[in-house]
Amino acid sequence: MPVFASITDPIVEVAVDVVDALGLPGVFLLMVLESACIPVPSEATMLFAGFNVSRGEYSLFAAVAAGSLANLLGSWIAYWVGYAGRVDLLEKHGKKLHIKKSHLEWADRWFERHGDATVFFTRMLPIIRTFISLPAGVARMPFWRFSALTLLGCVPWVLMLTYIGKQAGDNWEDWKDSLHYVDYVVAAAIVLGVAYLFIRARRRRRDAGAQGDEPAAETT
Repeated sequence: MPVFASITDPIVEVAVDVVDALGLPGVFLLMVLESACIPVPSEATMLFAGFNVSRGEYSLFAAVAAGSLANLLGSWIAYWVGYAGRVDLLEKHGKKLHIKKSHLEWADRWFERHGDATVFFTRMLPIIRTFISLPAGVARMPFWRFSALTLLGCVPWVLMLTYIGKQAGDNWEDWKDSLHYVDYVVAAAIVLGVAYLFIRARRRRRDAGAQGDEPAAETT
């Protein structure tokens, strides 16, 4: 974690400087970049925005609205990159990238079955939330459904960070120096999420197998 912190600290400093200099437009700019797959940590952006809320520079509602709408705009950019890239890159040159047609078909099936939950819940997971728009675009998830779920998932995340920053107030510097500890939470959330999906998939296969055996048992 110390190595990761040394890498992200300069990015955090830049994010803080931008928000400090530009205010809400800076928040909007950084959150657009973050959702467009540019490595700008939303934690630093929105926590510092919350600190500015505590100083009365703008309201909690304004900060959350700016961050959430910016996330939506940035996600649209990444979505359309994935959407266009499917044909121009993956389908035409997928072999060079070791991506087969079956991989794209698997992504399509995944988003048909789990796309809504995936887009909504990953918007509240650091790192993953930044990149989920790309596969959603590749899988051609319906745009307006993607947009609605993205906005619904972004608002709680942005609100939580902004509120924590507001409550931290003058203790912002202490919070900023500890941002890398968020990674522990992220890692735990990812492991738990993957474990849950794996267990649920196994149970479904087992139940489907049991149901398939019942008719055979009745005919014997």
